[in-house]
Amino acid sequence: MADSSFDVVSKVEHQEVDNALNQAAKEVGQRFDFKGTGASIAWSGEDSVVITANSDERVKAVLDVFKERLVKREVSLKALDHGDPEPAAGGNSRLAVKIRQGIDSDKARMITKLIKTDGPKGVQAAVQGDTVRVSSKKRDDLQAVIALLKNADIGIPLQFTNYR
Repeated sequence: MADSSFDVVSKVEHQEVDNALNQAAKEVGQRFDFKGTGASIAWSGEDSVVITANSDERVKAVLDVFKERLVKREVSLKALDHGDPEPAAGGNSRLAVKIRQGIDSDKARMITKLIKTDGPKGVQAAVQGDTVRVSSKKRDDLQAVIALLKNADIGIPLQFTNYR
């Protein structure tokens, strides 16, 4: 009997993030508390967003609006990677927010180690690029690994694909 397997991936639906960003930009443009603050949110490249305003507090408020829109569109906030607002030209504040795609090598090692230590015996995990392939002879063991990974706090959103 052939091994059953599935892939652990971390992907964010780009269209959902784009829709959330457009909704947040529209709300920032219409809300009274953002009038005259120069607050804006826009794409900066393929997988990053830039937020600008005249103060750090306004930048954080725009980030909160963006996060609310992402949650409504069922995009995990674990996919966002950002620091603190930093000063920009003209006395404004700026914040770059990166949207994480894929599993980096450190997280992949963490996932494979977790599966080997806490998962059922006879389950193999192998890193393949930005995914982790998990295989076993028993489908019940694969279900147990999925439950284990869902309950573990890895710091990135995980999806399970190609279940065979």
